[in-house]
Amino acid sequence: MVVVDATGRRSATPRWIVHLLRVPLDPIRWNQLLRAAVVLSAPILVGYLLGNIGYGALASTGALPSITADTTDTYRARAVRLVGALSAAVVGFGLGIVSGDDTVVSVSVVIVVAAVSALISDAGSNASTAALQLFVFTVLGSGLVTDAASPWLSLSLFCVGAGWGLFVALAGWTVRATSPERRAVAQVYLELATMLSAVAADDDETALEARHQLTKALNTAYDRLLAARSWLPGRDDTYRKLLNLLTATTPAIEATVAAVNSGVRPPRALIAHCTDLATAVLSDTPLPRVPPLREEPRPEQAPAVAALYQALHDIGTEEERLRRTKTSAADRVVEWVKTLASGPLVWLAAVRLTVCVAVAEVVRFVLPTDRSYWITLTVGLVLKPDFGSVFGRAVLRGLGTVVGAGIGTLALSLVPHGALLAVVVAVFGMGVAIGKGRHYGLLSAFVTPVILVQMALSSGDYGVASVRVIDTAVGCVLVLVFGYVLWPGSRRPALGGNLADAAEAISEYAEYALRPMADEDARNARSRRRRKCYRELSNLRTAFQQIVVEPSAAGRQAVAWWPAIVALEQLTDAVTAVGVAIDQQAAEPPEESEVRKVRAALAEIALAVRTGIEAPEVELPGGEVLADVRTQLTNAVDAVAGPDPHTFRHVR
Repeated sequence: MVVVDATGRRSATPRWIVHLLRVPLDPIRWNQLLRAAVVLSAPILVGYLLGNIGYGALASTGALPSITADTTDTYRARAVRLVGALSAAVVGFGLGIVSGDDTVVSVSVVIVVAAVSALISDAGSNASTAALQLFVFTVLGSGLVTDAASPWLSLSLFCVGAGWGLFVALAGWTVRATSPERRAVAQVYLELATMLSAVAADDDETALEARHQLTKALNTAYDRLLAARSWLPGRDDTYRKLLNLLTATTPAIEATVAAVNSGVRPPRALIAHCTDLATAVLSDTPLPRVPPLREEPRPEQAPAVAALYQALHDIGTEEERLRRTKTSAADRVVEWVKTLASGPLVWLAAVRLTVCVAVAEVVRFVLPTDRSYWITLTVGLVLKPDFGSVFGRAVLRGLGTVVGAGIGTLALSLVPHGALLAVVVAVFGMGVAIGKGRHYGLLSAFVTPVILVQMALSSGDYGVASVRVIDTAVGCVLVLVFGYVLWPGSRRPALGGNLADAAEAISEYAEYALRPMADEDARNARSRRRRKCYRELSNLRTAFQQIVVEPSAAGRQAVAWWPAIVALEQLTDAVTAVGVAIDQQAAEPPEESEVRKVRAALAEIALAVRTGIEAPEVELPGGEVLADVRTQLTNAVDAVAGPDPHTFRHVR
């Protein structure tokens, strides 16, 4: 069967399979690979040298969350995340090994922990990661069978491993404290250079991808710097300069988007200057001055090039920014409680996870295999409420575990049970670092043999790998049947909310971008709304990527609405281009009534998407200055009709 995928290319493979198996070609961070290898293998090697490799394997198991839960964020953010994740893993492992000998108690504890972890997941990214570790290691602890150590000694060794993983992760803090923030800011300039280079080479596809990467880099940089500033006891000079530098870059980003949108080829000197800025930020050296242009830009290029030149010239000016108010832990807890009380979605996710875990616990005691705790573990990992498509994760988990269990079986069969297994775990650990955040199937294929070797060494049972394949297959089937096919609403289209949020954010941004900026406060307000707008578009793309892997109505809707996503992105770029032209006095501001038409059309898009009803007739703006905005708005209005042929039938 020949189908057309979301990007318009014809393929003989169903689009959901293509998206499911696609692995992003992100750059490999070799320092993370080396750290994963050392963190996971060193305890096993030490245990072997001390005469008890099982003790070393338990410590290595305790260090595993420091690899799977870590990010590329600032040191303080990583410390908060890792302390929470490792503490939750220790608590879960303790609950598991203490209750593991009593079947009734063990089943009850696992079910309760599943429900609690689902509710905690809604409190934020760090809480979600900690909740996952709590559940995973409760299940692993309950399935640990070893005569080598008492429960309390096992827990102590696990704690030692957790401390070891935390130490290695944060060891560079004292000498490289601001390095993550500098890399984040420098990445913004590198993405600017990439985007401008793509325009200069007439490579529209690369320019589009570069804009997405620029949005991601900008969001990351702001998140890191604002988080760092929120906890500093005083006004730290380094963070203040980086934040001022990033804020001053906003006009350059807007000018770059305007240049790309109008097809202007920027001078090579300005592209090189962006890379020079990145180098200066990374090396903490004075910023270079923007080079003079050797030739005057052509008339059709003049406004965009002049705006870009002026924006790059202004980067580095010292302007004080307000320090963000720190949000206390009590305020975050109150906000989480309000979220739990505001609607049924969180509770429905918790109920689904609890029910499926309860079914898995019953099934694993019915099956003839010995202590098949991986059935429950698989169910919990796949049904994590905030990790995307249940269908996609079930399929990838099954495929990844089959491959990983095969690799683990070969390792345990062919490699002598001694120091060489530490080398094997080091290699598998590097695979975990590669797969994490890149592809769930790839992660499963490497984390599975890591856990198999760790648990085999700690328990002395080396024949578990083939059984784990069966357990995982059973767990995936349970998820697909009870958590997906039979669960109400699981296959219902769910992308509309993100699409409507993006349309509303663009409307707010247009209110400021299509008017002349009277003062600095207005410019700052426009900058904040532009960031919010592009962040919503980034979230929309993420939601699309999670849902498009499903062969259900939700996946079909995602494909149908892909043109609408692209249209909204292009509409935002067109609005930005008009704003830059107004700032450069290359265009007259549109009439107030025309701006209202733009906002009204976007409001109708959002309303129709949220309600699913046919929208009333939409009047589009006129005038030459809004010609491109009108074209892209028409495309957006037409594209939103994708999932429902009756929606937006009447547009003028």
